Amino acid sequence: MTRPPLPRWLLVLATLAVLLAAVPLLGMAVRLPWADLPLLLSSESAREAALLSLRTCALSTLLCVLVGTPLAVLLSRSHGPLAALARTVTALPMVLPPVVAGLALLVTLGRTGVVGRHLSVLGVEIGFTTAAVVIAQTFVAMPFLVVSLEGALRSVDARLERTAASLGASPSRVLCTVTLPLVLPSLAAGATMSFARALGEFGATLTFAGSLQGTTRTLPLEIYLTREADTDTALALAFLLILSAALLMAASAVVRRAVVRG
Repeated sequence: MTRPPLPRWLLVLATLAVLLAAVPLLGMAVRLPWADLPLLLSSESAREAALLSLRTCALSTLLCVLVGTPLAVLLSRSHGPLAALARTVTALPMVLPPVVAGLALLVTLGRTGVVGRHLSVLGVEIGFTTAAVVIAQTFVAMPFLVVSLEGALRSVDARLERTAASLGASPSRVLCTVTLPLVLPSLAAGATMSFARALGEFGATLTFAGSLQGTTRTLPLEIYLTREADTDTALALAFLLILSAALLMAASAVVRRAVVRG
């Protein structure tokens, strides 16, 4: 049975939404110096920023999956005020201004921070290091994975888990062989969103890690620093950032379709 037709005004508003996202990208594509693109992207600062972004984003995404997945599982099975508080605290970085997130990290883990000053006594410095970049990216990106995965975990048929448990499977085996495979598309989507959020992170990284070439200057920071002195290079780096995010989203969609069909 087919659904009734949608109102025509819905198409008009949807078209406006697409144009709002597409027109600025098209404008950048028109302005982009395509002929000089290879030369602009081959500079030492551009290469270092791109490689640093890829390394730190990969590490932060791995941390998001390793830490965020258990949290999502627990939140999906928990109720009450403590669970609500944990859910709120976890999702809070999604709505915090990135500079505020970076400031919170700095006053906590910086050299003179609440925790950082004790680590400094032990010779451990986090602020303004590559580790600070990874922590900042993980801090702002993990909620995207947790929120996405928690919703999927709540929809898992509990009868499948009970059946596996009744056959003698341990809780860990039920989780790894029944529960998580059922939500693998959502896990992939959440990891993709976390990587994309980490790739575009700017404010928290700048505040907590600074902008040291080869150490903490990621691709967004390099774009920000070069946008006035060398607009063409900034546009080339922005194109690289957009292309990376688009390829990642496309790969994630392929993986989700393959998992669903399998």
